[in-house]
Amino acid sequence: MSIVGVGTDLVAIHRIAAAMERHGERFARRVLADAEVEQWLHRGKTAAFLAKRFAAKEALSKALGCGIGAQVGFHDIHISSDGSGAPALILSGAGLEHARSKGVVACHLSLSDERDYALAYVVLEGRVANTSVPDQDT
Repeated sequence: MSIVGVGTDLVAIHRIAAAMERHGERFARRVLADAEVEQWLHRGKTAAFLAKRFAAKEALSKALGCGIGAQVGFHDIHISSDGSGAPALILSGAGLEHARSKGVVACHLSLSDERDYALAYVVLEGRVANTSVPDQDT
């Protein structure tokens, strides 16, 4: 196995709070998959929860090399947690197809937040290497 993509994103939580203030639940429903909306509602509609998911989805799209848009949408990415509470990425639709086309076989996600910021880091493992080591003689 090799690393086929790495992505990170840092989000100012106050910017997500401002978007929530301007657009209400509509903003959250644009960013979150249905199951995530239920979690967000259950946890009190916090800006930090939404900011971490936003950062995770952006980080994944960067790791895939496409950004959020035509190839992968917010709803193609669902952030869940495994049995130990660690965050897990679940891909569907165009997101899953794009990841498969890149040879991705495993996605690893780390999330963190501290008062003002939410951070996400994604590492994608796959069957194909997408980097080469430069010649040291040049």
